[in-house]
Parts: sequence; structure tokens; C-alpha cells
Amino acid sequence: MHLGIPGTVGGAIRMNAGAYGGEIKDLVVSTKYLDENGLVKEMSLADHEFSYRKSIFENKPFIILSTKLKLKKGDKTSIKSKMEENNQSRISKQPLEYPSAGSTFKRKEGISVAKLIDESGLKGFSIGDAEISVKHAGFLINKKSASFQDMENLIKYVQKVIYENYNIEIELEVLIIGER
Repeated sequence: MHLGIPGTVGGAIRMNAGAYGGEIKDLVVSTKYLDENGLVKEMSLADHEFSYRKSIFENKPFIILSTKLKLKKGDKTSIKSKMEENNQSRISKQPLEYPSAGSTFKRKEGISVAKLIDESGLKGFSIGDAEISVKHAGFLINKKSASFQDMENLIKYVQKVIYENYNIEIELEVLIIGER
């Protein structure tokens, strides 16, 4: 059953992924990783240094190998119902019909960045085929054949407009890797 949550467990740990009031840190018991010297080590929950969309793995050259999670027993029917409810919410609110990297910007304390983008009149604004979704302003979508440069330019433009309008610096929730 596909429920619209792309990614890997390692990626979820690295960024403390979350949705609908929960985060991966709520489930983690321990993680095995490869350190910078090639040694396999294991850390406890506290050692992860979890915070909003962050963990120790963000600033360390570690490779996540495995994670032990503590799950809660529940009623299969109610769990399935909740999963379907969350999935329907995603479908109705997010531009899943277009390729994207998901929610592009991190929330600020008590501030919806998507709302700031919307209030700045940026929904539908595009650079090349990279566009701010009209369905959800927190998503930058690929309308057809957007290049990385189109997406990066759009990200920088949004950050500039939000800073000019609200004096707020917004951070990326997505991680850009590789040479540019």
C-alpha cells in the first residue's frame, strides 16, 4: 500500500522527518552507523540530538546503517483508517500530480512559511518550468521539464521575497547535495 511518504528510514532519521504531529524521534530506540574512521557504532535515542528537522547526522560524516524503532500495538482497522485519512488529506492539500521534493521550506516557530509565500502573492509564480504550486505554496513543483537551476533560482527568489516582506530568513527543508 503506497501512502505518499517517499524516502528512506536513514533519511527520516537524518532529518527527523515528521507529519501530522509526529516525528521519527518518537519511535527511535537506537541507530547503528559507520563513523568517520570506518567503525560500526551504535547510539541511543538521546545521542541523536533530535530537534525540528535535525539530528546529529546533519553535521557528522556518519553513514546510517540501521535503526531500531519501538512501535505501538494498535487496532489494525483503526490504524488503516487513520493512514487512509492522512493520505486523503495529502491528496487534497498537496500537488501530488506533479514531481516535487515535497515541502520545500522548514516551518519557523509558530509561522507557516507556506502562508507567507501565499500572502506574498507567489502562488503560481514560475521560473522556467519550476513553479510555486497553486495548490500548496510550500511546494515547488516541476510543471514539465524544470532544470535544477530553475528550481534553485526559484528557491532563492522565494527566500529573497519573504525576507524583503517579513524580515524572516527561511531555511530549506529539502537537502541539496552534489556539486553545483
